Amino acid sequence: MISHTIGATGRRALSVLLVLAAALPVTVTGTASANPGPPVPAPPQQLVPGIPLTPYQPWQLDTPDQALPPRVYEPSAVEDAFEPLAPPAALEDGLIEYVPPSEVVRSAAAAVTCSKRTGPYQRQVERYLKLRVDGRQSGPDCRAIRKFQATQRIRPSIGFAGPVTWSRMRYLAATRNPNAAGKCSTRGYRIACVDLARQLMWVQQGKKVVFGPVPVRTGKHETPTRGGWHRVYWRHKNHFSTLFSTPMPYSQFFSGGQAFHAIYGSVYNPPGSPGCVNMRFSDSRRLWSVLRKGDRVYVWGRRP
Repeated sequence: MISHTIGATGRRALSVLLVLAAALPVTVTGTASANPGPPVPAPPQQLVPGIPLTPYQPWQLDTPDQALPPRVYEPSAVEDAFEPLAPPAALEDGLIEYVPPSEVVRSAAAAVTCSKRTGPYQRQVERYLKLRVDGRQSGPDCRAIRKFQATQRIRPSIGFAGPVTWSRMRYLAATRNPNAAGKCSTRGYRIACVDLARQLMWVQQGKKVVFGPVPVRTGKHETPTRGGWHRVYWRHKNHFSTLFSTPMPYSQFFSGGQAFHAIYGSVYNPPGSPGCVNMRFSDSRRLWSVLRKGDRVYVWGRRP
């Protein structure tokens, strides 16, 4: 009886292995490859920070968000006297592009050269740089993108049209007049405007922009930042999430557990936050001195 059971189990395992083997792709060496067709942009989920891997990567640290509304209380004077711990300047100022893993290895092993890969934001970057918009990486495209990346201190400057490069272009295009499209209402009081499509936020009073625009990271598709009108109902400079045992510096809550707050990682880090509007530390600290309890917040659009 025991030997019969073992035999049946073995036969079933063998059948599973045969099915899996049949499903695996077969590689034939020495055969010319077929025409691969036009370049396909690298999927965003396959991109990694584009500098050599090290045991400690501070730009990958993240600050989780409150899943539930916080307990509102009046912080003591002693608590308010302490400023949140700032990240290192190199981390705060660094613009690290996300690139395919092979590009990380290549740029680390040799002198920086042009990437031949088509980035996920190739068309948008081509349009911004007034290049031929065909969604295909080329030598002239790469040289123009590399020049922009070097000017903006984006690393590695290899001409790959990734999310950080495109986000920087969106930011620069919005600096003169972020509300050119009139999506955020112009009223006599302060409004914190959050543009989900461009991943930007600013504060305006009437038609005057009094803060920003600055890049932000809003909620991912599964946990989106709630759209519409809100109001800042609680501000807590040294907020600490008891749910995640993690600091949330300069928190300004406007909708349940969703708040503007600083993170110690990159605001370009995909796929998004669990709902809060994540900001660079320096931007969040400046916003703290601009907004007040009761100020209005308007969120619109759709995160790309």
